[in-house]
Amino acid sequence: MRQVLARWIATGLGLADSLDWLAPLLMRIYFGYFWAETGWGKIRNLDAFAQRFVGWGIPYPHFSAALSGYTEWVGGILLMLGLFTRLVSVPLAFNMFVAIVKVKVKNITGIDDFAEMDEVLYMFILFWLMMAGPGRVSVDHLICRALRLGQPAEGVRTRPEERRKARF
Repeated sequence: MRQVLARWIATGLGLADSLDWLAPLLMRIYFGYFWAETGWGKIRNLDAFAQRFVGWGIPYPHFSAALSGYTEWVGGILLMLGLFTRLVSVPLAFNMFVAIVKVKVKNITGIDDFAEMDEVLYMFILFWLMMAGPGRVSVDHLICRALRLGQPAEGVRTRPEERRKARF
């Protein structure tokens, strides 16, 4: 019985390991689409969006609104493709940081209010993408494979665990 259970566990872990590309792909596509859609909406209604920036006291409201909208639109497209994922996560997270500091912090009365803010969740997702990378099903991964980045030098032998960690 113990051997059967061990085989099932090994099979399940092997299956999960072979599908390690799926979670980053789904996260990037869903989250990237979210950013592209919201960015496009801001770009299409830039004057109204800039007026909101005026009300929030953000300097250079028209320029800042355009920068925010295009950051979200272009950043979302790049996230969906898995292109420059780690790099594009930085300005998107900064966008959320500005939203928290300039708009949302006024409404926070306790830890519950902070924990329930969407912007904080978005920052954590972007942090995860920045640290974990886009996964194997991404343009970033294809570029790294083509340039042989993250691969051990020729002739250097590695253990299987080290090869798994070297994935982009």
